[in-house]
Amino acid sequence: MAQLYFYYSAMNAGKSTSLLQSAYNYQERGMRSVIFTAAIDDRYGLGKVSSRIGLSQPADLFSSQCDLFDNISQKLNDGPIHCILFDESQFLTKLQVKQICRVVDELDIPVLCYGLRTDFLGEPFTGSLYLMSWADKLVELKTICHCGRKANMVVRTDEQGNAVRSGSQIEIGGNDRYVSMCRNHFQQQVGLQD
Repeated sequence: MAQLYFYYSAMNAGKSTSLLQSAYNYQERGMRSVIFTAAIDDRYGLGKVSSRIGLSQPADLFSSQCDLFDNISQKLNDGPIHCILFDESQFLTKLQVKQICRVVDELDIPVLCYGLRTDFLGEPFTGSLYLMSWADKLVELKTICHCGRKANMVVRTDEQGNAVRSGSQIEIGGNDRYVSMCRNHFQQQVGLQD
């Protein structure tokens, strides 16, 4: 019986590396996996999932307008799919999380989602909120703060390296703009908003 998994973390915990390893495990056994990534994240080129350690694979793009259930159903015309993987799953909409729940429940295909739990202000992303609520299995991928404690928050920085305390929830960036921190250091830099 297929299940929906949500692998979540702060930045730099190896989410994309873990996703690529999972896809490789299926492919190594002659099983077909399909990878999706967010169309708005083009840091490493469109239609590609890349890890910081140099691994990459082509991926289908999803935007907020995509009907993922229909998209995946159509892909079944090319043969069975043994696993669906989503990188940057925090960018899924509530409706899209419902659609991938249908993929698991109606098409009996396991779905593995990898994404951030919260944004730079400590607020949940929509996709993450519903994945945390509806996934069959939650798996935390851990990274560490500069102090050595578990980092579960993300700080956005400006060009001078100062913490940003306001702005759009979605601003694509990597190590140049985001730093993973423990809650204590996040509080010192940004503070949890009311």
